[in-house]
Amino acid sequence: MKSQIDHLVIAAQNLQQGVAWCEDVLGLTPAAGGEHEKYGTHNRLFKIATPAFPLAYLEIIAINPDAIIEKKPPPTRWFDLDNKILQAELAKSPRLIHFVANTESIQDARHAWKAQGIDRGPIIHASRKTPKGLLQWQITVRQDGDRLFNGTLPTLIQWGKPEASDPMKHHPRNHLPRSGVSLKSVTVSHPSAIKLQAAYEAIGLKDVAIHEGPANIVATLQTPKGLISLESLGI
Repeated sequence: MKSQIDHLVIAAQNLQQGVAWCEDVLGLTPAAGGEHEKYGTHNRLFKIATPAFPLAYLEIIAINPDAIIEKKPPPTRWFDLDNKILQAELAKSPRLIHFVANTESIQDARHAWKAQGIDRGPIIHASRKTPKGLLQWQITVRQDGDRLFNGTLPTLIQWGKPEASDPMKHHPRNHLPRSGVSLKSVTVSHPSAIKLQAAYEAIGLKDVAIHEGPANIVATLQTPKGLISLESLGI
């Protein structure tokens, strides 16, 4: 099995705050994204791919205050966005909170983690509308929305319909222009580093360095403003 970084997740209190943060910290205005109707969120995106991280893009995500969720009661939002502690932190500033791993078989990856006692959650079929058409993917989302391991255990994703012969044809990177920002490295630390390392190895995730220490994700980016490191700081 092979997995690799699909995208980094920056959460913001609202999308306007996220865009302003991106312009101030990284020196660019992110491209238009779309709405996730199931969870009442919306996003902005930009490409950060490099030869080492060929799929990578960055997502700025926030709760959409204008969203109408028809399901009652509404599902708990993904990426812990309903968590009050996280929301209090986002009121101060947007924050790197998570990353998503693209895997060749989301079913096999999920089962590999279940064998290790890790419940990444059921596989959800999700979609969002774009100017280029409907983007579809499969993604693991726990019913409680928990990211697990302080966000250092990636959410799993597989693009396209389950029967798609070429899932990468549906990947967002195909529709994003060059941004002038590139991903140089991702490093993770966590008190349960040994268990986390085993989880990474079980799905073939090799491009994330990991060591024992306080929970943190550090993503280093080359930007128009120079080399920038973003940290989750255990949130």
